[in-house]
Amino acid sequence: MKKYAYSTIDLNARLQRVNGGKVGVKKEVFGKTKQGNIVTAYTLENKNGLSAKVINYGAILVDLLVPDQEGKVEDVVLGFDSLEGYFENGSFFGATVGPSANRIKNAKFELKGKTVQLAVNDGPNNLHSHFSEGFHKKVWDAQEGENSVTFYLESQDGEMGFPGNRKFWVTYTLTDQNELKIEYIGESDCETLMNLTNHTYFRLEGPTGKDIHNDELCILASNYTPVVEGAIPTGEIAPVLGTPMDFTKPKLIGKEINEEFEQLKLVNGYDHNWVVDGYDGNIRLISTLFNEKSGRKMETYSDLPGVQFYAGNMISPVIGKEGMIYSQRMALCLETQFYPDSANRQEFPQPFFGPEKPYKSTTIYKFV
Repeated sequence: MKKYAYSTIDLNARLQRVNGGKVGVKKEVFGKTKQGNIVTAYTLENKNGLSAKVINYGAILVDLLVPDQEGKVEDVVLGFDSLEGYFENGSFFGATVGPSANRIKNAKFELKGKTVQLAVNDGPNNLHSHFSEGFHKKVWDAQEGENSVTFYLESQDGEMGFPGNRKFWVTYTLTDQNELKIEYIGESDCETLMNLTNHTYFRLEGPTGKDIHNDELCILASNYTPVVEGAIPTGEIAPVLGTPMDFTKPKLIGKEINEEFEQLKLVNGYDHNWVVDGYDGNIRLISTLFNEKSGRKMETYSDLPGVQFYAGNMISPVIGKEGMIYSQRMALCLETQFYPDSANRQEFPQPFFGPEKPYKSTTIYKFV
């Protein structure tokens, strides 16, 4: 497989060069898989009291501790206290989703004259690649940096139906500017579909928050992609102006989420892709999220063309951290990605990458 300038021939050496030879990430055993493999948790901390815990099972973000306006540090993401909770994880809490996030119509697409058949796992469609074999259920290799950890995974040609012998790197970095930065790299020996995302559920009010209806959201997107039943895009790029989909100015999520609007009724609330304004492949601010009670504000930055705002409409009741029962709309996702079903929509930005075109993207969640 062809190597690129940023490919990691010696990942350990590269990270130590980047970090001046220092390695200072806290490690601890998080549990064992059903096959007996040890899973490790890595805790990143910054000078401002923020910390993030990630594990090499699924490259999952487990905890994200952020001070509120009074300095009280609380966890602002959903998840589980032990590894066993992530064995099922039907809502994909904190997960790295890949190699393809979101939905693909009829679980197949055409690539170079051949039909690529994927798992049929969401009605007639494919959702998040594969529920039991996707990247969120893999044990990744890991290497710490001074304020980062990089996870590495190889995927063989035909695995989950996707072509290409592939290599993936996902790096979490916590900066002193209160940024949780997630960087993705993917390489393949042939053209293939790559569309990774992070599926963390944010709840800025903290563990005691009832729901996200009183969170104030702004999405810098004048358009979105409407869907039909099954949440598959129609192919239309539709304006948000004059509809409940308009978040171009900060708005309480609960203000219109229950409106008699067809797009909301189809998916029981917000679960759509917004088309990022001014997309040009560079990192830009795409959304802000604010909770007045806690005073926490989160900015999302991305170099991808779309963001899936999911209001947690379908969270099935499940016991989460400290015995809390998670349920509908207790938290939300802002999943940066290529549009759903882009593989079947040539009019959408295309998520195909190969030997001469590696996949590379960055998402930043910044607390201000």
